[in-house]
Amino acid sequence: MPINWNEYDPGRFYDELFEKKGVPREASRDVFNHLKNLSSSDVYDKKARAEAAIVELGITFTVYSDGANIDRAWPFDIIPRVICGREWAKAEEGLKQRLKALNMFINDLYNAQEILKAGIVPEDVITTSRNFRRECIGITPAHGAWANICGSDIVRDGDGTLYVLEDNLRVPSGVSYMLENRKITKRVFPELFKDINIIPVDDYPAKLFDMLTSLSPVTDREPEIVVLTPGVFNSAYFEHAFLAQQMGAELVEGADLFVDTDDKVYMKTISGLTQVDVIYRRIDDDFIDPEVFRKDSILGVPGLMRAWKKGNVGIANAPGTGVADDKVVYAYVPKMIEFYLGEKPLIPNVETYLCREADQMDYVLRNLEKLVVKPANESGGYGMLVGPHAEQEQIDQFRTLIQENPRNYIAQPTLSLSVTPTITDDGGLAGRHVDLRPFILQGESSYVTAGGLTRVALKPGSLVVNSSQGGGSKDTWIIDPEEV
Repeated sequence: MPINWNEYDPGRFYDELFEKKGVPREASRDVFNHLKNLSSSDVYDKKARAEAAIVELGITFTVYSDGANIDRAWPFDIIPRVICGREWAKAEEGLKQRLKALNMFINDLYNAQEILKAGIVPEDVITTSRNFRRECIGITPAHGAWANICGSDIVRDGDGTLYVLEDNLRVPSGVSYMLENRKITKRVFPELFKDINIIPVDDYPAKLFDMLTSLSPVTDREPEIVVLTPGVFNSAYFEHAFLAQQMGAELVEGADLFVDTDDKVYMKTISGLTQVDVIYRRIDDDFIDPEVFRKDSILGVPGLMRAWKKGNVGIANAPGTGVADDKVVYAYVPKMIEFYLGEKPLIPNVETYLCREADQMDYVLRNLEKLVVKPANESGGYGMLVGPHAEQEQIDQFRTLIQENPRNYIAQPTLSLSVTPTITDDGGLAGRHVDLRPFILQGESSYVTAGGLTRVALKPGSLVVNSSQGGGSKDTWIIDPEEV
């Protein structure tokens, strides 16, 4: 099917590339003028080159299916998603504000608990959170930062407003795909990178390394930094290996580390033992230390919590961070920002109904077919109800689940998510819904990626962008039109 930009119509949705049919947005103008002058064969050739590069570079993700792990080539669309640099500068400040408040909140919970005493966040929301770790009470990590790496999911509604949909604070993933998307796009569109001032993203590994270095308890030598992975069968193993390689850090599994009687962490090497100063862990709390959490874990390091509490090793993200990853806690983030910073949120939350509140649960149960319902602590798009696209049987099932455990569910209106042009399976062009996961670092200082990972719902009409649920991705270009 020929690529015909004249026929592309985003319909009633906000389009990231176009102001209206055939009229590109200011920041997208040069990109669109280049794309529309490509022949269909040029576009298909570039698509084929991108797919070949993905195979050549070994960019995969893992889907768990019927008890088996299936590695698949990373699904990627070559048409970039463009965001205006002026708009992004405001979003960047909002993301820094948000993570600063979240870190103050977590530190407060494990120490003075002023926000609970003030009644801003109900105490039972925390005491019933499965990710509130009493073992962390009394601890303040370096710089007061518990969530050193955060991936907040941002969406744009039909009127163009950006919202934070959720915060991912435990072990946020996806940044390697953001970096690889840029590499692939440079191969496919080298001419555009010569002519347009697209803000680079390849400084992320260096920024991550600097942030991790700032967590080190030692200052008299270069810190030893490791990336702790559950192993090759983890769905994000590609990313673990990628980031370790990019930072020049060691990629280790739990069996490669041990805590000695001096409560310090050591790495076994062919040259002997090396003291480890900072661990970028990609393992959930439950599995990091069998002395403290799950006794049957073979993924973690016995005594790791001891070493961390003694201040002998830095861990990113810190144990206990997941308490702020709870989707019920998400609803209180605007109040946190006002409580801790005395500021209004620069990026709003999506309206959220808490099923733990009887009147809000009643509204949710009466409107399930209109709402998106999410469990408090799931990720990857699992366990959700998208009411407008659900069968009656699924709606009835969620009604029962909510009534049995109201604390575990929130609901949000079904947003009119923005779309951007995407090459379809039949080779044509169509608008597909997208979200954005920028990555925010906080240690001694803060940093936000220029854009982030744009995830795209490849299925027609779908709002689910997760790769595990059939979604794909695009390169995200932050362009200042005044510098084009």
